[in-house]
Amino acid sequence: NPGDAPGPPPPPASWAASDTNDVAVWMIELEAGGSFTIPAAKGGADTNRCIYTVDGGQMTVGTQEITEKSHITLNAEVPAPIKNNSSRKVAILMLQGKPIKEPVAQHGPFVMNTQAEIRQCFEDYRKTQFGGWPWPQDAMTFPHGDGRFALINGKKEFPPTA
Repeated sequence: NPGDAPGPPPPPASWAASDTNDVAVWMIELEAGGSFTIPAAKGGADTNRCIYTVDGGQMTVGTQEITEKSHITLNAEVPAPIKNNSSRKVAILMLQGKPIKEPVAQHGPFVMNTQAEIRQCFEDYRKTQFGGWPWPQDAMTFPHGDGRFALINGKKEFPPTA
């Protein structure tokens, strides 16, 4: 449940670092029959909010019945009560934030502001794979306890702690 374990802070110069942007990323887990209410967003109607069912069965969000593997957009101005109606634990990802209000160009995994930046991004990737990939596999995963880090000259570098 939100508040049980704080996540790592966002990078200091990122959009998410400013409280005025009302960014939140929550992983909500509810036991069978459990419930939780997502509070209204501080940014109200200016904040976008959606939830994704990651794992589990049927739930009620407000008055709407949803099933597993669902995505719904919520009105961030009002609290959103969630009730797990299934006989097993459910996991829900909640994402919210105010719009950045910049142009968006997207192709494949890349998101930039213009198509010219997308073309440059592909060119950079083809040349260097973003500076080279230091891992032995294309789809590396690391233990959850490692947290955020960057591999610089063969050494793990961690962000400053709050």
